Amino acid sequence: QLPTGLYKKVLVILHDSILPYMNEPTLMIDFLTVAYGIGGAISLLALNGLFILIHQHNLEYPDFFKKLYSLLDPSIYHVKYRARFFHLADLFLSSSHLPAYLVAAFIKRLSRLALTAPPEALLMVIPFICNLFRRHPACKVLVHRPNGPEGMSEDPYIMEEEEPSESRALESSLWEIQSLQNHYHPDVAKAAAVLNQSLSEIEDNISGLLELSGYELFDKEVKKKAVDVPLEFEQVRGLFGKKNDIFAEHFTLD
Repeated sequence: QLPTGLYKKVLVILHDSILPYMNEPTLMIDFLTVAYGIGGAISLLALNGLFILIHQHNLEYPDFFKKLYSLLDPSIYHVKYRARFFHLADLFLSSSHLPAYLVAAFIKRLSRLALTAPPEALLMVIPFICNLFRRHPACKVLVHRPNGPEGMSEDPYIMEEEEPSESRALESSLWEIQSLQNHYHPDVAKAAAVLNQSLSEIEDNISGLLELSGYELFDKEVKKKAVDVPLEFEQVRGLFGKKNDIFAEHFTLD
């Protein structure tokens, strides 16, 4: 058992400064699988090393996607390593051979958690979800379900279910994204409205959105040039500004 701080320091550099220089990278399998099972930020950081072992050294990790699914909690949009996690999650969910129920569970949980996410995270996760729909057309039933969500008395999706196959995500609808179309931030509302139309076949490039911060959004709004808007108004007359007001006969604003 390593101290948490040391665990994080090792895992941050493991995938690019240690594994490439080992004669037998598979010796790190036990270390990484234990780290992946700890949870929280340590599990997020272990994903990098696990990806290399799975992709390049044929590591078979039982219930890998179940564990990845369990990492999706409200903190995922706020943690320091958010960009790294979503970059790897995008790679892991890129295969077109994944079952529809699994991808639908990821889409649904990400959407539910998005209801409390900051704008900079939403501008990244909405295109992320759109890309999942492009790769897995069978999941589009979440968007195009007849009479849903109005036709549902309650959401059948079980948020607390740890097993994606038992979450009933494919029976649900994306009312969460529909709610985000009324978001206070106009860019978020515009991004969420994309699902009202047919998605293009070309995937969105989310690499530039992974590191987006609240400071960048604020800076962008501050530097935006204001456009003069023509206004129609009645010039104020008198003390209370009403037409034919008796006060206007005796008082003026000059």
